[in-house]
Amino acid sequence: MNPSKTALEIVHHLPPHYLERTLREDVRAGLGKPAKTLPPKWFYDQRGSELFEQITQLPEYFPTRAERRILEDHAREMAGTSPAETLIELGSGSSRKTPLLLDALMDAGDLRSYVAVDVSDSALTGANSELSRNYSDLTLQAVAADFESQLQLLPKDGRRMVAFLGGTIGNLEPDARAQFLIQVRELLGQAGGSLLLGTGLVQPPEILIPAYDDPSGVTADFNRNVLRVLNAELGADFDVEAFEHVAVWNEAEEWIEMRLRATRAMYVQLPGAGLEIHFDQSEDLRTEVSAKFRPERIEAELAAAQLTIAGQWTDPDKRYAMTLAEPF
Repeated sequence: MNPSKTALEIVHHLPPHYLERTLREDVRAGLGKPAKTLPPKWFYDQRGSELFEQITQLPEYFPTRAERRILEDHAREMAGTSPAETLIELGSGSSRKTPLLLDALMDAGDLRSYVAVDVSDSALTGANSELSRNYSDLTLQAVAADFESQLQLLPKDGRRMVAFLGGTIGNLEPDARAQFLIQVRELLGQAGGSLLLGTGLVQPPEILIPAYDDPSGVTADFNRNVLRVLNAELGADFDVEAFEHVAVWNEAEEWIEMRLRATRAMYVQLPGAGLEIHFDQSEDLRTEVSAKFRPERIEAELAAAQLTIAGQWTDPDKRYAMTLAEPF
């Protein structure tokens, strides 16, 4: 029986209590230092995921629309340039753009399976249940894994295309980005394959900042949601509304920083992490970086991981790029 016609089972590579332990480690490492930071993956409980879906519909937030437009215009060319037997999508989330790529790869004639990789069971179940109704000829797999540390556990059969979409690579700082690309290169192996990478492009601040600080306040609510997650998961006592959302363009690093700024001095208890932390008035907690790229930087970072560009496409406004890279 074709697995896509049965109840989809999630293959778990995450150790028991992995998310709880990782959250504690990230909080201790990020909030226990003078320049406070948290990684953006902790935005995404159910409420955070719903808020992000709202963000993707905002007129100011262009990356999602730009990526979809590129796929609509060029997915067949991508599939023809680097046909694959297996599509592996990292951080797959809702997989809403995935059908555009699946259709193109199926038309190219070689696609046999799709592997969705995410840390969220609910995202994997929802996305793959939807896909299973429309792609009964494909083997669909859902893998609960951390793409930053567990790529070596993913399927290695046949020719693979690894899709890393949504500009998510921009959330990794340079050293982590370099290590991630090396791991992708190792996953692709010697049997051929490709990486399809979505990246935001450097734009003037007057275009970028509104995309991360919309006037309707959805992004602000999304940003503060990380504090709600810490309250729920670690028993913290953050006064969520005592932090204002700030988005700034760091020109030196060429990335957007999202921050939460304390509107008053306060102490916060985080018993689940064994911490008590102090915020001065106007002190910032950095919750996300979103790096933007120039074409030459994309090429250089891929080359450092022994990947060469086989094709690159942009949206009509040249705000976003999708790059197809192959091992050399």
